[in-house]
Amino acid sequence: MVFAPEAEAVINGLRSVGIRARLRPMERAAFYKADQDKQFKHLIRVGSGTAGNAATRIEAFVISTGIRSYGGYPDIDSLFRDQAAEMDKKRREAMLTKIQQLMHERAMFAPIVEPSLLIGIGARLAESPTITGHPYLSPYEDLKLKAR
Repeated sequence: MVFAPEAEAVINGLRSVGIRARLRPMERAAFYKADQDKQFKHLIRVGSGTAGNAATRIEAFVISTGIRSYGGYPDIDSLFRDQAAEMDKKRREAMLTKIQQLMHERAMFAPIVEPSLLIGIGARLAESPTITGHPYLSPYEDLKLKAR
């Protein structure tokens, strides 16, 4: 079964503020099929490792027809279509910023889990070697301290 370790903690947190919720464990294949068919109608926790810029993430998660979207707003959909056709980089950026502002104002997402990466960068580190394509540092053995 697919089971997120933090799921019970989230459910308990929601219950403590008066939101009734229950955990429904499912087999992986059944979960992905139901998610793909958008059969979940209430509260669902879905994570994504989707990479990309703001436009690609907005297209998947915010626009009404997005593969991870459950609903949407017509004005945001039209603003997204307009930015996709816009050739001027500054105007496109302004449109994407407006979409993100509307998402925030309408509370379209409720971040309940913030994954954190253990990264230690300080004045004693000579350089910050990163692994290409990843948001964290290279292995501990590759770190070099400044000479004293």
